[in-house]
Amino acid sequence: MSDNKIRIDIEGVEFGYSANPVLKNIGLTVNGPQLLSIIGPNGVGKSTLIHCINKILSPTKGVVCIDGEDVSSTTLKELAKKVGYVPYAANDAFPLSVVDTVLMGRHPHSNWKSLDHDLDIVYETLRLINIEHLAMRSFDELSAGQHQKVMLARGLVQEPKILLLDEPTSNLDIKHQMEVTRIMRNLSQEKGILVIMISHDLNIAAKYSDNMIMLYDGGIYAAGTPEEVLTVENIKTVYDVESEVVVSHGRPHIIMLDPEFDDDISPLDEETFIRKI
Repeated sequence: MSDNKIRIDIEGVEFGYSANPVLKNIGLTVNGPQLLSIIGPNGVGKSTLIHCINKILSPTKGVVCIDGEDVSSTTLKELAKKVGYVPYAANDAFPLSVVDTVLMGRHPHSNWKSLDHDLDIVYETLRLINIEHLAMRSFDELSAGQHQKVMLARGLVQEPKILLLDEPTSNLDIKHQMEVTRIMRNLSQEKGILVIMISHDLNIAAKYSDNMIMLYDGGIYAAGTPEEVLTVENIKTVYDVESEVVVSHGRPHIIMLDPEFDDDISPLDEETFIRKI
């Protein structure tokens, strides 16, 4: 783990909507640059947790500190210099060029004489994630995969120490899921950034993450390396799904099982099926 000063301390954090608790007594410390994935079924509070980190939401109890400073006492502009955020991939459309869309991310640092410097950072970031060729294209004419890379660039030009991403690979095909997640893993190592990613794809998360947090029933059910978190027992408890976990290229790979389907295929039938395809 890097010695770079990046630390998040979450102590006794709770949050609920009306009378419905979403997060219950969350306690967590995250140190240093890494790719950390937050996993768990729908409705367990994954987005709520990162929104408590970046001050979109205020916990009803507990405290979130970044490098020892309480987030609640930090201004949004000062927090944006430390924490970048890429929201869930909605159908956002900006009638702007890619350069102007990414330049919006420089707002926390910008002043009347900083435009040239800001543009230098924008173009450096576009080159870093291999989308410099899209610079003058209109954002709302791009593909879903290109959208995700542009939004990632907009978060990165904030020059954050921490980058929060809410399902950054949703609605992407397998190639773009791998490409975007690989970029985030490389950035965490090359730029010394703590990247925290919400993911529903367990195998993509397992392949690239340094560590994982598995949420269940409003709390942290498991935390650690992908090998420690993604066990048959944990997947059964949290997702109510039977599975097999195998090791592929040094990483856990989850094979989901459906007793109503898989038991109907005998080894001979399966072999015949594969041969006919």
